Order: sequence, then structure tokens, then C-alpha cells
Amino acid sequence: MSFSYLKNKFKKKNGGATQDDNVEIIRLDELNESEATEEKKKEEEELLNQVMTRINEIENDIPRIKVSIDTLKSQIQEVQEEVEKLNKTIKDVMMLYEVVSQEINPFKDQEKDNPLLNEIQELKRQLEELRTEIVQLKSDLKLLATHGIDLDEVIYEVISEGR
Repeated sequence: MSFSYLKNKFKKKNGGATQDDNVEIIRLDELNESEATEEKKKEEEELLNQVMTRINEIENDIPRIKVSIDTLKSQIQEVQEEVEKLNKTIKDVMMLYEVVSQEINPFKDQEKDNPLLNEIQELKRQLEELRTEIVQLKSDLKLLATHGIDLDEVIYEVISEGR
């Protein structure tokens, strides 16, 4: 209610305002102000309740979000592992293709430096060296056995020297 309306409503008919009228008008003004502050408080409380409700909803969503994040992390890790496996498989297939194409394709340049072919040749060379050493060890063991040397004692001495 507006002040002028109240003033007109409670105005005395004789035209003059008395002390009691002024007190009543002041009380009405105070009443209007208190009603306005109460409405403001109610609005603030309502807003506060809405904010608290939203905060509670967010707090309830946080554990679900954490579980989802953990699940996604594990799935990403699995996908990374699968990609690594696929990369290795593709690399192996490419190496095999290179080897096969080198042996079958007569038009392919054999003199060309191919790192995969060089690696395979190096492995073949190392394998041949190992075969030679094994044959030599076998013959040495046969020679030692025929001369009556105690192999257990020789092996023990070799192992004890390595410590």
C-alpha cells in the first residue's frame, strides 16, 4: 500500500491532522517497511533453499561421475593396449611382407639397403656363429671325456672363478 493512500484513508474529516494521526502514519510506514523486509527475507530464504538443493544434487552426482571417470580410464587403458598390440602385429606383418617380397620378386633390387633385410641377415649370421660354438663345445666335451677328466670338477672350478 502506498503512503498517500493510507494518508488519505486515515485523514480526519475536519481537515487537520493531529499528533495521533501522525503517529498512526509513522506506524503504518514502519508496518510497510517491515512487510517489505519480510518479503525480501522470504525471497532470500527461497533462493538459499534453491541453491542448497542444487548443491545437494551436485554432491550426489559427484560419486557417479568419479565412477564414470574411473571406468573411462580403464577403458582407455585397454584401448591403448589393444592399439599397441595392433601396432606390433602390423610391424610383424610388414617385416614378413618385406622378407617374402625380397625372395619372390625378381624385379626388386637386392643390393638396396633395407634395414629389415639387414637385421634378418645379422640374425642369421649370429645364429650361424652360435651353431659353430655349439659344435666346438661338443667336440671339446668329447675330447675331455675320452681323456678321463672329471667334468664335474672342471664345471665347479669355472663357476667358482666367475664369482
